[in-house]
Amino acid sequence: MIDRSGLATFLRRRRESLQPEDVGLGRGQRRRTAGLRREEVAALCHMSTDYYARLERGTGPHPSEQMIASIAQGLHLSLDERDHVFRLAGHNAPARGADSDFVGPGLLRILDRLHDTPAEIVTELGETLRQTPLGVALLGDASERIGPARSLGYRWFTEPASQEAYPVEDRAHLSRLYTAGLREIATMRGEDSRAARLAARLRGESDEFARLWDAHEVGMRPPDVKRFRHPVVGELELSCQTLLDPDQSHRLLVYTAVPGSESYEKLELLAVVGASSLS
Repeated sequence: MIDRSGLATFLRRRRESLQPEDVGLGRGQRRRTAGLRREEVAALCHMSTDYYARLERGTGPHPSEQMIASIAQGLHLSLDERDHVFRLAGHNAPARGADSDFVGPGLLRILDRLHDTPAEIVTELGETLRQTPLGVALLGDASERIGPARSLGYRWFTEPASQEAYPVEDRAHLSRLYTAGLREIATMRGEDSRAARLAARLRGESDEFARLWDAHEVGMRPPDVKRFRHPVVGELELSCQTLLDPDQSHRLLVYTAVPGSESYEKLELLAVVGASSLS
């Protein structure tokens, strides 16, 4: 059963405890509200202000699991707080760990501050969960991908266009890298894991993947510098720094260029061109 009063109080207290800079928003002038405004939270949670306000008043409808997941993410809840708000709303708490799409607040706080940097949060299967605006401009809008195509490794072997973002001479190595990485994850997670099911699907859909999979190669590591081919600014050489959330097996990938380099100038141009260059 939903605890409307408990849910309303929890949401209000959590909203009031957050500051704009905690969630990547500007403070602006004449701010009198303690914490975030309801309309700011509603925007972060991808719902109408009226819907969110009714939940805080305890008069709203019974929110779905999808709504509660969006609220938990928008309010930057911890895993324990996320589980608590699910139970207040009358739902079972979702799974934790590698199968979860819930991004921990620590990674979100860092991502929120990377306004001028390409960055993304990905699962161990290469599914992008969050991106900075410059990350969208560089790599495309991950929110448009559904099903197994959310995984870069799956797209790599089933959608030839996905390889066009990388130099031709790098593609054979990347194919081996994705295959070896998936084999390691499938072995670690077990025969019934999402990784194992993805590998089985790829074996049936890609001859290249099947050949590489049967080679049983493991232990490959990505290059220190990644090369991208962008349709507007051309080729870029970017270093990739990685921050791991061990609780969720998510990684924050941050792409940077050497100051003063040609790639650095191209990133500055990409920031001006924006994601519209991909439309």
